[in-house]
Amino acid sequence: MATTSIWFWLAFNAGVFVALIIDLVQFKHRGRELSMRAAAQRTGIWIVLSLLFNLVVWKIRGPDKALEFLTGYVIEYSLSVDNIFVFILIFAYFRVPPMAQHRALVWGIVGALVMRGVMIWLGIELVNRFDFILYIFGAFLLVSAWRMFFVKQEPVDFGKSWVMRCCLRIFPITQDFHGEHFKAWVNNRWVLTPLAVALIVIDVMDLVFAVDSIPAVFAITRDPFIVYASNICAILGLRSLYFLLVKMIDRFIYLKSGLAIVLAFVGAKMVMRDLFTIPTPISLAVVIAVLGTTIAVSMAATRRDVRQRDSTP
Repeated sequence: MATTSIWFWLAFNAGVFVALIIDLVQFKHRGRELSMRAAAQRTGIWIVLSLLFNLVVWKIRGPDKALEFLTGYVIEYSLSVDNIFVFILIFAYFRVPPMAQHRALVWGIVGALVMRGVMIWLGIELVNRFDFILYIFGAFLLVSAWRMFFVKQEPVDFGKSWVMRCCLRIFPITQDFHGEHFKAWVNNRWVLTPLAVALIVIDVMDLVFAVDSIPAVFAITRDPFIVYASNICAILGLRSLYFLLVKMIDRFIYLKSGLAIVLAFVGAKMVMRDLFTIPTPISLAVVIAVLGTTIAVSMAATRRDVRQRDSTP
């Protein structure tokens, strides 16, 4: 397997760091929450940047690697929508103001970049040393798809979760928000604010979701850089995608079913890889077709409800 130059790794991570800083500075200068239009524009910018980077991969690593990156990026980006459903619940539970949500998501993304980098490294080491583990990953994805499709998700009480219990046991926590700060000086001591607790829960939940999403890319490629870059590019666009979808989340009623089908397809591909090989272009076409169909059907099914809601005085 061809290796990626250390300079390419460094240049990619430097670009990620610069993009995050620019995005953060622009938002602080904006001084208000993202509108749906602004969120759509920023989501489009992140997608365009990822596609431009895909052209760089094409130029340096060739068309096969570029196609692997694009397929991995589409899978990771689509599965990140499931994260957004949970982020909405977390922010609603902790009653996080919209402006503070941005700060939590920015640092949540930074934490996710670090944790996923470690998980990808561990996953690649396991796959390279124990090839049979791909069958375990595939079976795990099939189970996850079955649960997502058939098992009704009960509302999560984050206040009773083990993460919350650990936070309460370890840290002093105030019930009041202090602007967009994660800590505050209260009664002559430093305490965590609810925003900090929400951030901790977000990072833990992202780690849980990564157990599904990272193995899914191994069905496409084992190239460490492609796995890593496709994950990172998908995560970078997660914040703007959140602010876009939070205002229309009720429109995507069948999207979870589509994500379950994608997971099932990827899991089946990993489990049956010795019987037959599904080329990467076909995998990409299947993923796009499934997601496009479920989104279109969801929008069509909810169009009447939206019209009735808009017409109600």
